[in-house]
Amino acid sequence: MINKVTLIGHLGKDPEVRNLENGASIARFSVATNESYKDKTGEWQTITEWHNVVAWRNLAERVERDLKKGSLVYVEGKLTTRKWQDKEGNDRYTTEVVALSVKPLDRRESSSGEQGAFPSSSDEFPSTSNIDSSANLSTKTTNDDVEDDLPF
Repeated sequence: MINKVTLIGHLGKDPEVRNLENGASIARFSVATNESYKDKTGEWQTITEWHNVVAWRNLAERVERDLKKGSLVYVEGKLTTRKWQDKEGNDRYTTEVVALSVKPLDRRESSSGEQGAFPSSSDEFPSTSNIDSSANLSTKTTNDDVEDDLPF
């Protein structure tokens, strides 16, 4: 089964970050995505969808440090739904994206001259430096070697 969300959009406001009693950080922010289409009269219309996003721990700290209202951002994560109770004791549900990766897409210069590196690949993925570089991982195939099993 797959539960994967990919968003590219703009932050609606600065991330709100809290530190929990156990020391974990949590950042909450909203991302707006737009979809454009032509209506019956040929006029362009735009629909804006708002997505609630949650980032945890180190990712939350980087979000707080590096993102602000209006930032263009790439978010990859999963959908979750939480159940909670309002002041009157009624059950409420909130669906949000739990971010596993967040990358700013804004072009900005850092002091070292690098542009927008956030987070680096080493921050989120295991190192591949121990892979044997002498191993031939690529194989060439020709169209004759590959059987096409597509139904069309």
